[in-house]
Amino acid sequence: MRLIPRALAALALLFACIAAAEARITRVEITETAPAFGGQAFGAAGAYERLRGRAFGEVDPTHPGNAIIQDIALAPRNARGMVEYETEIDILRPADPARGNGALLFDIVNRGNRVLLRLYNGATRVDNTDAGDGFLMRQGYTLVFFGWQPDLLAGGDRVRMSVPVARHHDGSPVTGTVRSEIVVPAAAPFVLLSSGNFTQQTHAAYPTASRDHRAPFADGFVPRLTVRTREADAREEIPAARWSFAQCPAGQAATPSDTHICLEGGFQPGRLYELIYRAKDPLVLGLGYAAMRDLPAFMRHARMDDSGRPNPIFREGMATLIHGTSQSGRNLRLFLHLGFNRDEAGRRAYDGMLPHIGGGLAAMNIRFAHPGRAWGEQIDHLYPAYDFPFAYTRVTDPITGRTQSVLDRCEATATCPRIVHAATALEIWEGRQSLGFTDPLGERDLPEPANVRTYILASTQHSTGADIHPTRLPAATLCENPSNPNTHLHTMRALLVALTDWTQRDRLPPPSAHPRIADGTLVRPDQVRFPSIPGAVFRRTTNPLRVLDHGPGYNAADLTGVIANEPPPEGPREYTLLVPQVDADGNDLGGIRSVGVQVPRATLTGWNYYRDRFGGGGFCNLQGSAFPFAATRADRERAGDPRPSLEERYPTREAYVGAVRQATSRLVAQRFLLEEDAAAMIAAAERDGPAPMRAP
Repeated sequence: MRLIPRALAALALLFACIAAAEARITRVEITETAPAFGGQAFGAAGAYERLRGRAFGEVDPTHPGNAIIQDIALAPRNARGMVEYETEIDILRPADPARGNGALLFDIVNRGNRVLLRLYNGATRVDNTDAGDGFLMRQGYTLVFFGWQPDLLAGGDRVRMSVPVARHHDGSPVTGTVRSEIVVPAAAPFVLLSSGNFTQQTHAAYPTASRDHRAPFADGFVPRLTVRTREADAREEIPAARWSFAQCPAGQAATPSDTHICLEGGFQPGRLYELIYRAKDPLVLGLGYAAMRDLPAFMRHARMDDSGRPNPIFREGMATLIHGTSQSGRNLRLFLHLGFNRDEAGRRAYDGMLPHIGGGLAAMNIRFAHPGRAWGEQIDHLYPAYDFPFAYTRVTDPITGRTQSVLDRCEATATCPRIVHAATALEIWEGRQSLGFTDPLGERDLPEPANVRTYILASTQHSTGADIHPTRLPAATLCENPSNPNTHLHTMRALLVALTDWTQRDRLPPPSAHPRIADGTLVRPDQVRFPSIPGAVFRRTTNPLRVLDHGPGYNAADLTGVIANEPPPEGPREYTLLVPQVDADGNDLGGIRSVGVQVPRATLTGWNYYRDRFGGGGFCNLQGSAFPFAATRADRERAGDPRPSLEERYPTREAYVGAVRQATSRLVAQRFLLEEDAAAMIAAAERDGPAPMRAP
């Protein structure tokens, strides 16, 4: 009879190993385990531990779920015919796992930088040593930070990933045309070839296939460096005699380099330099999506790895949630679009997703991709980031003729997660976010799938601090207008709790809240009724979008393939971009109107413009505007400001506090604000009263 328990134990071990093998994470090495945050306790969840290490994975390049990875067929294989990768992991978990809330929350780090504690806890550091106010810990989440972007350089405590270089089967290097838009914050004699606005000294450069930039390649191709002031300006070619593939520190002789470019007279800020060159050795970047898929599969289903090491956070019945901010949110949407939420065993990788300020898709599953680039009006305008499909709803695009949805693949395999999509007003103005909930020509609102909620955070910019009652405006030295301080931290907390309740307890989240064509809160830019505010600069423009022709090797339907046309020609027809209508103060009408919008002390917008950089006039990248109300009626009349002053709106401190109480009560009832944050907002209003917002 004793053989039965032993047989059962052996079977259990066998099934555990099978589960580990299916998950495709083959090995997890934890190199550091220590108390987190100095042993601080967080309510019912208690103290936290921090675990750091690496996860090693492998994928079958012939598996249908992996075949879509660009250049997977050109990646080196191990003895089992698998393609290997490894990723850094950083875990924060309750020291007593039984005190957690049963949810694994994965952070798709932004260019290697951890986001969760800064966004939800108000932490000022991104190295996981600052708990902020401890919100996520008090909630009991287990937080998993991991690398997924393989082209990051070491340094800055960035969380990184390693993948192989694609090579031809005969061992020769893979080459191709690369366009690098070079932007510098200060004058520099030489820079990395990858030095864009968001990639300064942080992203690896694709090496040039030849340092001799004057000698034509066999097909006649010759590298070319140009410069212009604004995106739409004509490119001025810089003579080949003035630049080279080299490092040339000031006062020193130039040293040839495969990954740097030297310019006579140096690169200057406020200019768009564009290098088109022949590069070699592309990384198999799409393996980053395999890591996003394989890690939750392992951590939720496998008790141990293939070598018998225990899964460091395994508990039965854990829910898996994933969060991505900005660039990470866009990659999260492409991960979903390409079908990676179905793991190799056919299971759902994530139960819930929260793409945050991440409109559009992303450019990572492309040969020689630049995943650190963005979608700006002036900066990174021509990089692939906004190919159709735009929405979670299946719709026909009259410009390309395709009928698609971001959810097509996961719906076909019944592996779609529940999605809370959150974006700011800036994503509508600068980031084309209206295409996520209208048809491509902006003629009608789209119905939404049952598993999706979309929330626009009214009158907010791309990112802000955590100040619950700002009295001093943040500096925006490059912009024409002061920057927008309206925080969305507290709204995001409420939305995360709603997503968790939805995935764990089937409690429906609040209805979607965003501007709509049907009720007049989503309009053309020339229809916005913005008040005439003294000193305010407002241009009724958006970030125009046309189809980009990247060449025959590029599959726009999946943002996948090989780009040949650089710079890409733009199609003749524009998509229709709509923006929020505003109230008499100039604050957005549609979406989630926070306390700072319902009880305003300023006009807060999702747009701002460069003062001098790039010729002035274009969108000041990722910045909103703030135009404070006058303190008194006399002040506003003297300035000619049509907006009522603070003293006219709130004749007493009690009147202001009462208005804040009413606004917080409404938001709590709508589940867009948590009780604890409402109490903090009321306390701040009692402390400060209707304090004017001052310049930095």
